[in-house]
Amino acid sequence: MRDTPRPQGTVGDIRPGPPQLRPGRALAHTHGASGSGSPHRSDSRPPQTPRGGRRTDLIGRPGTTPPVPGRPAFLTLLLGIPALLFALITWQVVEDGPLLRADERVSRALVHPDRLGDGLSDLGNVQVAVPLLVAALAYVTWRHRRTGTDRWWLPATAGALLMALLPAILVPLKIWTARSGTSVVPPGTGYFPSGHTATAAVAYGSATLFLLPLLRTPRTRRALVTLCTLLVLAVSYGLIRRGYHWPLDVLASWCLSTLLLSLLVTLVGRYGPRAEGNEGDRQPK
Repeated sequence: MRDTPRPQGTVGDIRPGPPQLRPGRALAHTHGASGSGSPHRSDSRPPQTPRGGRRTDLIGRPGTTPPVPGRPAFLTLLLGIPALLFALITWQVVEDGPLLRADERVSRALVHPDRLGDGLSDLGNVQVAVPLLVAALAYVTWRHRRTGTDRWWLPATAGALLMALLPAILVPLKIWTARSGTSVVPPGTGYFPSGHTATAAVAYGSATLFLLPLLRTPRTRRALVTLCTLLVLAVSYGLIRRGYHWPLDVLASWCLSTLLLSLLVTLVGRYGPRAEGNEGDRQPK
């Protein structure tokens, strides 16, 4: 009988096929290892950050909630500049500073009472801005409940509270500064800052911030932001053109509204609604 010798491998052998897997070894990088179905794990646990578990921020982008690297500095800048500008304008109004002389010259050049100014300024009335905000908050609440999100009630509550607190912020400022109005309004004080401008900016701005995550495309989001900006600018221009407010009254309300809306974004971004389903269920395609 002829014995067939076994082939002996040497160090320099190059085998044409892939290496054979040994039983009992952990297959950390093998697709489907240990029944996991993941190319990155060797056990049956799901990935640490599945895409379906990622939360969205206030404007609907997938990501993490604050704190995020770089966000504190951006938030400080966003709050610091309007706060400093508002403090500067208020100081000039209280001390009757030289900035008021330039403000009066600009006002005289822009004041032209007519129906256009009246119509644009009316967009800042409580009777116009608040119902629009209520409708937007009702729609946002309905959408959050429909998609099964947690804390669905927070955007509506935060927006309503901010709108309710706005007079409590404006009235003491008006009494303290006691600024008189232009020559085309009845004599009196309490024109600083502009209540109509702040009402429009907070109402339309809050509605925009809460509606942005629900819009389907970046184009519609840009259109909504543009519409909100135009509404606030229209109210501001109408108030100055009609002579209801000095330009600095309007500018101070812009700064104050920016501060309030930034705080609103921070609050809702940190404690706002969190989707309980997967990403495909809560984000429109």
